[in-house]
Amino acid sequence: MKIAFQSRKRRGYTLLELTLAMVVGMMIASITLLLFNQQMAFVRIFNAQDFLTREAPLINNYVVRVLGSAEGYRLYTDMNSLRTGGSPVLSNAKVLVLRFRESDGTIRTSMLSWEDPGSGMGQGLYYRLIPASGTIGTPDWAISKKPTNVSFAIEQGILRMRITGPNGEELVYSGTEQ
Repeated sequence: MKIAFQSRKRRGYTLLELTLAMVVGMMIASITLLLFNQQMAFVRIFNAQDFLTREAPLINNYVVRVLGSAEGYRLYTDMNSLRTGGSPVLSNAKVLVLRFRESDGTIRTSMLSWEDPGSGMGQGLYYRLIPASGTIGTPDWAISKKPTNVSFAIEQGILRMRITGPNGEELVYSGTEQ
C-alpha cells in the first residue's frame, strides 16, 4: 500500500516575517521623517539669514551712495504729511526727502519712503525722483519689500535709518549729508 504525500505549498507569510517587515518599514519611515525635519530646519535657518545676507547689503549700498551725495534732507511722518505741506519731524518718520545740488547749480529732489503706494505694489521701501514741478507721483522703484518696518530719525545730528527684517532682526544705518 502506497501512501501519497501531498506537498503543501506555502501561501502567505508567517507572523514573524510580517512583524519584521513592519519594523523595517517603520524604521525607514522614522529616518525619512527625521531627515525631512532636519531639512526643514535648514530651510528655516536659510530663510532667516536670507534678509541679512542678500537684502541688507543691497539696501546698505544704495543708502550709502544716496546719503553720501545728498546736500540736505528732511523727514516727514508719512506721505500724507508731505503732500499736505506738514512740518518736518526729527523722529518716527516714514519719509526721507533728499536734496542734491547738480553741477549747474540747480537742486534735484528725491525721496525714500516706507509705505504701500497702492496699485497692488505692496508695503516696501520705495524711491522716487521728484520732478521740478514738485508733483509726487508713483515710486520709480522698490528698493526692498522684505522689511517689516523702516523708520528715519535724526539723533545728535546724524540721520538714522532703522530697518526691521522679516524675522525681527533690526539694522541701523547712520549717515550725514555731504
